[in-house]
Amino acid sequence: MNPYQNNQRRKFLKTSAVLTGGAVLSPYILPGAYASGSDVIKVALIGCGGRGTGAAFQAFDTGQNIQLVAMADAFRDRIDKSYEPLITKYGAEKVRVPEERKFVGFEGYKEAMKDADVVILAAPPGFRPSHFEEAVRQNKQVFMEKPVATDAKGIRQVLAAAEDAKKKKLNVVVGLQRRYHPKYIETIAQIHNGTIGDVVGGQVYWNDGGVWVNPRQADQTEMEYQMRNWYYFNWLCGDHIVEQHVHNLDVANWVKNGYPVKAEGTGGRTVRTGKEFGEIFDHHSLRFTYADGTIINSECRHFPAAQNKVDESFVGTKGKAYFGGGNSGKLWDHSGNEIYSYESNVNHNPYQIEHDLLFDAIVKGEYRYSDAEHGAKSTMTAILGRYATYSGKEVSWEEALNSEMDLMPAQLTWDSMPKVLPNGDGFYPHAIPGKTKVV
Repeated sequence: MNPYQNNQRRKFLKTSAVLTGGAVLSPYILPGAYASGSDVIKVALIGCGGRGTGAAFQAFDTGQNIQLVAMADAFRDRIDKSYEPLITKYGAEKVRVPEERKFVGFEGYKEAMKDADVVILAAPPGFRPSHFEEAVRQNKQVFMEKPVATDAKGIRQVLAAAEDAKKKKLNVVVGLQRRYHPKYIETIAQIHNGTIGDVVGGQVYWNDGGVWVNPRQADQTEMEYQMRNWYYFNWLCGDHIVEQHVHNLDVANWVKNGYPVKAEGTGGRTVRTGKEFGEIFDHHSLRFTYADGTIINSECRHFPAAQNKVDESFVGTKGKAYFGGGNSGKLWDHSGNEIYSYESNVNHNPYQIEHDLLFDAIVKGEYRYSDAEHGAKSTMTAILGRYATYSGKEVSWEEALNSEMDLMPAQLTWDSMPKVLPNGDGFYPHAIPGKTKVV
């Protein structure tokens, strides 16, 4: 990091605590933020896949006095694959995870958290509600990845735990990293200050080619197969509208300072129709209506080799806003004149910034971040969208949030059966708009 970048980073750490959409505006001094009583921050990693491992690297790269003291994952090979690069880079002094602190299986997260000050929750999203609830019960500071649930029951569980976290003054940062990117923070502040007037419409997109597939192995149980391919099963992932598009929908909610009251739209499986893609759709196209009548059009799809588009734009009574790639955010009036532009010579990494700010608060003993509620409600926005496209009907926020549909298996063991199973040809049932019940 060159001197200019270093100065900018220090400046951002000082100012963004009161600017970011997840911040608590009046820091509260924590009584004893460190469970160990020392100046070492002990971290437990729950979920050791690529995102969890990346989050562990970012925790270390805050430059704070951190030790990784426990790891938990359903699969031992994921722990091993995560552990090796971490100990190679940071050494045994920082990565203090002996064999007895590597927890394998569905329940190991509870033990892994016990000696930690901070927990990183990065298992597949279906497990997030129970993992977050336990972290709060154990009085831990939390970084948890998005989305925070896959169905309405899980959202209600997260919202209840979020209230407990507030009462306990536990910092909670959710990996909706746009909330921590300076271009979004500064440009949305301009929108909220009225630079483009009242926001009356918008478009948000996450269109790309899709993600990985892990072929079925001959010795796998159905539970292991679905866990290895968690992206394609709703109890684990929530469909890509929830797992990916939640980022863009969160920006819409942030800009509107609220959440939609209803959604309607369409979706299906057009290109990605193979049995390896489980039960999820390959496209969703929606209209989210907010309380003031504003309609945000939403689109996400997984079409290999088609044009990609991941961005957000909004229209106000006085102008329009666009968030493209990179570090620029721009506002124009309706005559096409630029009226605001956020530009930076620093290549901001919001994934790193969210960890910098969380650990800075912990080191200073301050309660600053309370992201769980807006993380849950933006996740619920994406689930509302899935309910609308799966059913083919208009669904209200209240109907969706009160849905009793429970996607989780009755039991979590390797021999347990998930609720969605393949037919004799290996194909999984999927939603059919007009027929599928969601609420």
